[in-house]
Amino acid sequence: MPRLPKPKVKINFTDFWHPQNEKEIRNNALFILLSKRFDLVLSDKPDFLIYSCFGHRFLKYHCPRIFYASENVRPNFRQCDYAFSFDYPVTSKNYRLPLYKLSSEKVDPNFKILKQKPQQAEKIAQENRLFCNFLYSNKNAKERIDFFHQLQQYKPIDSGGEVLNNLGYTVSRKNKKVDFLSRYKFTIAFENSSHPGYTTEKIFFAFLSGSIPIYWGNKEIAKDFNPEAFINCHNYQNFDAVIKHIVEVDNNDALYQKYLSAPVFVNNIENQYVNDTNIFQRFESIFLNPPIDNKFVAKRSDIFKFLIAKLKQPLLRIKKFLDNI
Repeated sequence: MPRLPKPKVKINFTDFWHPQNEKEIRNNALFILLSKRFDLVLSDKPDFLIYSCFGHRFLKYHCPRIFYASENVRPNFRQCDYAFSFDYPVTSKNYRLPLYKLSSEKVDPNFKILKQKPQQAEKIAQENRLFCNFLYSNKNAKERIDFFHQLQQYKPIDSGGEVLNNLGYTVSRKNKKVDFLSRYKFTIAFENSSHPGYTTEKIFFAFLSGSIPIYWGNKEIAKDFNPEAFINCHNYQNFDAVIKHIVEVDNNDALYQKYLSAPVFVNNIENQYVNDTNIFQRFESIFLNPPIDNKFVAKRSDIFKFLIAKLKQPLLRIKKFLDNI
């Protein structure tokens, strides 16, 4: 039976972490994901706009706006019609789409590798891996840095990022990250900050590497991943108790292999938030049912807000410079 043609959607992406050009937009993981279901036509006069939190260019667009939260920020429904965020609950306006889903699109679509992880447990357990790694560039995450120093009192931790680097070289995050993590029994997989639902790529890449994640950030992380497959700092009274358990796992081969053997997802099925069918259904409800009588939040006057925001940027840079003198 021939496949039905994909619905055509005239769209644009802006205010993401990458440069604003067609090549980068087409390489955006959300663009790649949506292209499985829709024929996306990039346009400067789109029917729909998807934007993130790295600028104010979205204010120039007079069409339905869809906000994607790639950082620990909340949607502003005075500026967007719909949001795909980290936040609970799922509502008619908000769908929870954690960042690790987008991270998986380029390296493990549909989580095929993660679902095979239990089959690799015995092999990984015999690899004689190093103890633990730390791979970060954000120096402002206090909990993560404090934990590094506390755990390091037990055994040396290899830090290959820009923060607390003790290897003499920096691991390339794009090309060598999985190779690096795959050398270690444990990975410190701490988020930059803590908020319910805020789950990024950090725990995902640890799983992908067959390294047991030591996780902190989203207190409801068990809604994303099987709690038997990682060490959840939120289940312990303090970091001392977490470290006591890590020491036990490090010295108990059976317990170590038990973590490795546990499916990443409960029952080895990805959760409802990152299931392709559910995501596509939500976007279909938006794309295939446009607002009646152009009733959406964007206003013609928003262009002035954009211009004001643009004028403020050099002033803020000057203030930051003066503050650092």
